[in-house]
Amino acid sequence: MSINISSRQPHPSITGGVGGGSSSLIWRLLRRHISIGQLAGFFFANLLGMLIVLLSMQFYEDIVPAFSGEDGVMKNTYLIVSKRISAVTTLRGEAQPFTDADIRDFESQRFTRQVGAFTASQFKVYASLSVGGMGMGTDMFFESVPDAFVDSRWPSGVAYDSGSFPEEVPIILPRSYLAIYNFGFAQSQSLPKVSEGVVSMVELGIRLRGEGGAERHLKGRVVGFSNRLNTVLVPQAFMQRANAELSPNAAAEPTRLIVEVKNPTDDAIAAYIRDKGYELENDTLEAGRATYFLKVVAAVIMAVGLLISALSFYILMLSIFLLVQKNAEKLQNLLLIGYSPSRVSRPYQLLTVGLNALVLLLSLALLFWIRGLYLERLWQMFPTLSEGSVSMTILLGVALFVVVSFFNIIAIRRKINSLTPRRKSLKGGLYHHING
Repeated sequence: MSINISSRQPHPSITGGVGGGSSSLIWRLLRRHISIGQLAGFFFANLLGMLIVLLSMQFYEDIVPAFSGEDGVMKNTYLIVSKRISAVTTLRGEAQPFTDADIRDFESQRFTRQVGAFTASQFKVYASLSVGGMGMGTDMFFESVPDAFVDSRWPSGVAYDSGSFPEEVPIILPRSYLAIYNFGFAQSQSLPKVSEGVVSMVELGIRLRGEGGAERHLKGRVVGFSNRLNTVLVPQAFMQRANAELSPNAAAEPTRLIVEVKNPTDDAIAAYIRDKGYELENDTLEAGRATYFLKVVAAVIMAVGLLISALSFYILMLSIFLLVQKNAEKLQNLLLIGYSPSRVSRPYQLLTVGLNALVLLLSLALLFWIRGLYLERLWQMFPTLSEGSVSMTILLGVALFVVVSFFNIIAIRRKINSLTPRRKSLKGGLYHHING
């Protein structure tokens, strides 16, 4: 008696049809030996790992605008940069100006939007004030920066490049100067406090003295106060005109730069400042340091979540392998009668993919619920805070689902392939079984 076993398709009389017979039979075997406890352990471990990974990434996306946004605690996008003054340069009386190469290098950095140089007065400035028949005066200084960097408006319609000096020069003072006077000097000397409006009404007498005794007398008026620049500002065009006329031989090399950066939380800024040996005014890199720390914390939490996900992956594969091992003899019989390894492994693969999909959907639902809770607290502290994007978090969840499911499918297929008898032993086993 001979049997043709060249085809791997099973005989319909054995399973009741080739279509869904194998799948229903394997599902019955799967349900008989399935361990609810093992699958539940995988499910909750994978859910916890996925939720930690997605929540840490989304929280980082939502909290960063609180540091660098318009209503952020560290919203300053301007850096005041100077070169470090060492003991050697102090004893030698050497200046530490920025060269054109230094400025071009700063402009070429990826975090830089624009760079402006401070221009200092190369002449002496004396300001006087008369009040109630009493006069007072003091030596002072002027500086200027390009108008685009000034956070207060200059009066319009004044031309400083004309043939003669203007009769009045506008001045912008740091707002901190007014606070020092009101809450420090005035309070200790029993003097009246003044408002910004009162200061703007006061007319100053300004005397400029340059090289060779050249002098200019003009009036000065405070036209605004700056929160950004801690210096006595005059318009850039006026400073250039005054330096050229009063001190034409003096070199007005910049010793400070004002830099507008694209993102103050970029940790590349701190690295660049440190490598160049520069110094910053008012430690304006706090945002970068805080965000770098936030990145480290988020990375550590994500690593913990990925570790939990990896352990849950191991638990699932152990559970599936135990199921396959318990049904090894019956699965080998299915393979012997002609079912392909792909059809035999399909129910196990669908089980793992279905569990992974359920984990993804449930973790996203929990993520949005938790996110709604902490966003309410953030909006109470920062009313104009905008929400971070959730697209990257969703893409990360889908990517984890695809990667884990892919490795599940490959591992199950290899396990089923290991149960498949070789073709030679298959023929011999069937021959001896039929003729025995």
